[in-house]
Amino acid sequence: MLETVELRKVFKGKTAVDEVSLYLDRGESVGLIGPNGAGKSTTISMISSLLKPTGGDVRLNGKSVIKHPQDIRTVLGVVPQQIALYEELSSYENLKFFGRVYGLNGKPLEAKIQELLEMVGLRDRQKELIKTYSGGMKRRINIAAALLHDPQIVIMDEPTVGIDPQSRNHILDTVRRLNRDHGTTVLYTSHYMEEVEQLCSRMYIMDHGRIIASGTKEELQHILSGEDTLMIKLNRPDPGLAKELRSLETVRHVEDMDQGLKLIVMKNSYILSGIVQAAERHGVQIQNIHIQSPSLEDVFLHLTGRKLRD
Repeated sequence: MLETVELRKVFKGKTAVDEVSLYLDRGESVGLIGPNGAGKSTTISMISSLLKPTGGDVRLNGKSVIKHPQDIRTVLGVVPQQIALYEELSSYENLKFFGRVYGLNGKPLEAKIQELLEMVGLRDRQKELIKTYSGGMKRRINIAAALLHDPQIVIMDEPTVGIDPQSRNHILDTVRRLNRDHGTTVLYTSHYMEEVEQLCSRMYIMDHGRIIASGTKEELQHILSGEDTLMIKLNRPDPGLAKELRSLETVRHVEDMDQGLKLIVMKNSYILSGIVQAAERHGVQIQNIHIQSPSLEDVFLHLTGRKLRD
């Protein structure tokens, strides 16, 4: 349905997006994840025809969006990172304004406004000014504004950043319903791996302007199929122990946790005795060791060298 082909964007000699190719099939929910500065928002701006690429193409049903931008604009809804609402208007007035921008009016517009206010859980607050809303409530109206024209495709660019848990859960539920009940195609970016795991059937991992991995959750986890994750609970932290464990040949990564250490190690490396001996040398007591399969967060760390929210 929608694809990018070797999409590039260069700003003043600096490459922000470097030959990104991805696709969304009709009715899919697809995640685009990466740390700050990875190029996600620039890619979204080019897909939505707001930014002209330096190279490559965006295609909707095989037709170039670069040459025919109006084609994508009529079927696309975008929920930007920044709140795009008028603070001095009520949520109802905001939705009425944006509905008229989309060419809606009269009873159909009124019905759509009430439907969306109900969907985002703010129908009883529709007459209150946006400036009186919490951050989470504003983001929910931001989503409603993007859905007024019943778009076939919705792009959500980190819609849950900095909001309360109640609004976050409401937004996640809204995305699920859009995808499941309405067949809406969703491209979802987030700093929260668990959100992408819950919502998306496939995902792309982006770093330094490039797609470095893609696939289902299971396919991405297979990248670390030769490794295990060890969660080690200690009686006290010890930087010297962490440093020594990092030097072991079969240890791929060591991360300090609240109550111990997290290690990514080669599978079947028989490293437990080495960990116990190192802890004894540092006078640290191991309270328990839990072995688990690598998570998507571990895969991301392995590929990029940093956590998703770094």
